[in-house]
Amino acid sequence: MEIISGGVCAAKGFKANGIHCGIRKNKTKRDLALIYSEKRANAAAVYTTNLVKGAPLTVTKQHIADGYASAVICNSGNANTCNANGIEIAEQMSDLLANELKISANDVVVASTGVIGQPLSIEPIKNGIPELVSGLADNKSAEAAEGIMTTDTRLKEIAVSFTVGGKVCKIGGIAKGSGMIHPNMATMLVFITTDCAITTEMLQKALSSDIQNTFNMVSVDGDTSTNDMVTVLANGMAGNTEITAEGEDYTEFMKALNTVTVHLCRCIAGDGEGATKLIECSVTGAQSDSIAKTVAKSVICSSLTKAAMFGADANWGRVLCAIGYSGAVVDVNKIDVSFKSQKGEIPVCKNGAGIEFSEEIAKEILLENEIEIKVALNDGEYSSTAWGCDLTYDYVKINGDYRT
Repeated sequence: MEIISGGVCAAKGFKANGIHCGIRKNKTKRDLALIYSEKRANAAAVYTTNLVKGAPLTVTKQHIADGYASAVICNSGNANTCNANGIEIAEQMSDLLANELKISANDVVVASTGVIGQPLSIEPIKNGIPELVSGLADNKSAEAAEGIMTTDTRLKEIAVSFTVGGKVCKIGGIAKGSGMIHPNMATMLVFITTDCAITTEMLQKALSSDIQNTFNMVSVDGDTSTNDMVTVLANGMAGNTEITAEGEDYTEFMKALNTVTVHLCRCIAGDGEGATKLIECSVTGAQSDSIAKTVAKSVICSSLTKAAMFGADANWGRVLCAIGYSGAVVDVNKIDVSFKSQKGEIPVCKNGAGIEFSEEIAKEILLENEIEIKVALNDGEYSSTAWGCDLTYDYVKINGDYRT
């Protein structure tokens, strides 16, 4: 397996584009994105469990119920959520794009992201679709990635090549996500493309399995979005024998998919609103997978721990506190904690109690922009990892006037 360039355009037969159509007031920011497969692709998706769902999710779920899709259209700047005519707008987006691409509207995945409860006019989208389609190219993954950004400060994309049945396959993805991130199925918007041949059933199985250890283990602020969605399109143009069941080929596909999703998870967590640091909590020695996940997620969700990481304060007691209220059954007298970064690693807690350590060295370690909180429960064989970010003054500033 090899990391390559190209994002969602790395796989054969996929093109993309992103433009400014006028949804956002800032004309320098793209607000409409498109991903297109030359060959009708097998499709799989997972959606937010929030009872308040964006209209595009309802429409997309209906469109790919047959397991196929050819294109993804996504606007930023407006979530098209809690709008009386939201379904109508989402369907219009699909119809307009389908007409321009000469495909079925039922083969369109539609997505929106931005402010909730604001009316969305179809006019800028209608006027922008011809330019969006005419500008499609196999080197415009970055433009599409820009088109789905809201408060994101940097692009989130990756692609890898891998081999299945002697054929070189490619898989790539783009994502957006910076705030309102605490998913319970996926997180924010993620679009993944691959030329690997795999049935819709196995594609859905792979995605549903993968998110349990990736996107469901990310949190920025504890809020589950109304528009979270992850979709995967597989057009089979790599020419491998189609994956129809578990086995060696399926395992290789899962490894490639996981490489893409873990990278995007880290990108999303590290670009949390106002964040200055990516925080990774790795838990080992748990009695069960569920306990490991619960502990890891609780630590990276702790506001006090996040604030301590912002201040480079080795306040390990906050880590123990987060474990204690997580609901996980653990023996607190066995827990070890250490902090790690590129500057080194320093143990701060042994068997649930504090140990002597250099505050100066600890601070130097915690001043780095990627921090690992290592938690050893010493009570079993299961492990898990979760990703989050620090809590800064800027998070409040950004969300204090997000709408206005």
